[in-house]
Amino acid sequence: MRLDKLLAHCGFGTRKDVKQIIKKGHVHVDDKAVRSSNMKVNVNEQVVTVFGDVIHYQEYIYLMLHKPAGYITATEDMMHDTVMDFIPEAYLHYDISPVGRLDKDTEGLLLLTNDGQANHVLTSPKRAVPKTYYALIDGTPTENHITVFKNGVVLDDGYKTDAADLHIIRAADRSEILLTITEGKFHQVKRMFQAIGMEVTYLKRLTMGELVLDDDLSLGDVRELRAEEINSINELKGN
Repeated sequence: MRLDKLLAHCGFGTRKDVKQIIKKGHVHVDDKAVRSSNMKVNVNEQVVTVFGDVIHYQEYIYLMLHKPAGYITATEDMMHDTVMDFIPEAYLHYDISPVGRLDKDTEGLLLLTNDGQANHVLTSPKRAVPKTYYALIDGTPTENHITVFKNGVVLDDGYKTDAADLHIIRAADRSEILLTITEGKFHQVKRMFQAIGMEVTYLKRLTMGELVLDDDLSLGDVRELRAEEINSINELKGN
C-alpha cells in the first residue's frame, strides 16, 4: 500500500496533510526515516511509525452501537440528530455507515462498518438474516396470532410478509413480546401489529444474525466487535 494512503486511512489527515508529515521526516519505516509519500509498504511485515508511534493498520472497522430513541439512522442529516453523533472521533476517518436502519423512535442494536460486503450480506433480502425485536404492545396477542405471524401478515399496502416468529412474554392490556423477522420493510414490526389491530408503543432490536446487543452497553455506548462476532460476519460473507 502507498505510504500516504496508509496514513490517511489511519486518520492522519488528507493525502495532502500526510505528504507534509512524510516530507518533514516524521515517518519511519523499519526505523528508517522516509520522505517519499508514494513508497509502497507491506502493512503485515513492515513497522511504520509516525512521530515515534507505531501504526496498526486495520482495513475494516465494525462498531456495535446501543442506539437510543430520537436519532435517525443516517450518516448525516440537515434537520435531525443522527447515530453518527455517538461515534468517537477516532473512528470517523474510516468512513463508516450504518448497516440497515432503525426507526427514529426505535432503540437497540445497530452495526456500523466500512465493510461494504458485510453491509450487503446482512441487509440483502436474499440472505434472510434474522433480526429479533423486543416490543411493548397495546393489545393482547394470543396463540392464534403466533400462527398468523408464522403464515405471514398482510400489511396495509397489501404486501404479505415472510414467516415471522412471535413469542409472547406477557399477554395483557399492555403486552410484552419478542418478534423475529428476516425482512426489513419500512416500519415493518409496527405495521405487522397494526394489521392485527394492535399498536407498538416501544421497540428495541436485540439481535441481527449472530450479533447480540451487549448488555454492558448503555444507551448511546459504542464498542468494536469482538473477534468471534467478526468471524460470524465473515462466515456470512463466505470468507
